[in-house]
Amino acid sequence: MSRENFSTSFFKLLGILALTWLVACGCGSDSDKAVVDFAKTVPVARPGDQASQNPPLRVAVAAMISPKETFDLYRQLLAYLGHKLNKDLEFVQRKTYGEIDELLSKGLIDLAFICSGPYAAGKFQNHLELLAVPEVHGSHFYRSYLIVNRNSPFQSLEDLKGRTFAFTDPDSNTGRLVPTYWLAQINERPETFFGRVIYTYSHDNAIMAVARGMVDGAAVDGLIWDFYQAKNPAFTSKTRVIKRSEPYGIPPLVVSRQFSRESLEKIRGLLLAMHLDREGKKILDELMIDRFIPARDEWYDSVRQMHQRLAHRLE
Repeated sequence: MSRENFSTSFFKLLGILALTWLVACGCGSDSDKAVVDFAKTVPVARPGDQASQNPPLRVAVAAMISPKETFDLYRQLLAYLGHKLNKDLEFVQRKTYGEIDELLSKGLIDLAFICSGPYAAGKFQNHLELLAVPEVHGSHFYRSYLIVNRNSPFQSLEDLKGRTFAFTDPDSNTGRLVPTYWLAQINERPETFFGRVIYTYSHDNAIMAVARGMVDGAAVDGLIWDFYQAKNPAFTSKTRVIKRSEPYGIPPLVVSRQFSRESLEKIRGLLLAMHLDREGKKILDELMIDRFIPARDEWYDSVRQMHQRLAHRLE
């Protein structure tokens, strides 16, 4: 397969994926909660059922480490892998983590970028394997940022009592679990502490909501906020970070256990050596990723501890 053919087939997806890229996944069942959605979304076709002698590499994204404006850069990263593996790429997008879970469990997805929260909660434990994680600014950890509008008077989480607050997704670690845990530490719950809670279904939407004064505060992925601040601070410059969480294991890249061991090791090798390749390093630099490194399960223990402590408080 030529590189030109790969690029042609990939660009056919561009129009659809540009609308759906990194819209965070959610299963908001609470009918009384408003939903902010700044982006039109359209479904992406499911992976084909027809077998071939050289089946495509099927990739899903259910979490993000950079905002959706980096779509073209992520396209380059995935195109890079497809070219090196001599494979076509099928990019699969779903609205909920549960749908990605189902596809992974059935072996319909080969690779997936998933959120630390669902991984640490064990939702994917029986049918995936950690493949690699990005290292950003020399670290494989990230934080949740509590943000408010730059011109607001708020200086702490306590100042947001009775105010409107934005979570990103019901299953998000930095966008929901962490701020809920913060509230539990002061014997509060979101539904009684805040005057109103909305779900933005992506971290960049949450930043925009705060910047535009649509909500008083939000909890977002620190990597996303930092990326905007460095690359395009139009919205982050209108916000302030008033609290940072402890570090948590960065969202990982995982592979289905049904994926062949030979292919798994080949992809892992490409990822781990990507920063040593001139083309690969250029892509990583644009994404503000130092390199990919092997992932370790214990990096997500602190997220598991939050889940356990919250569950104990609700008993």
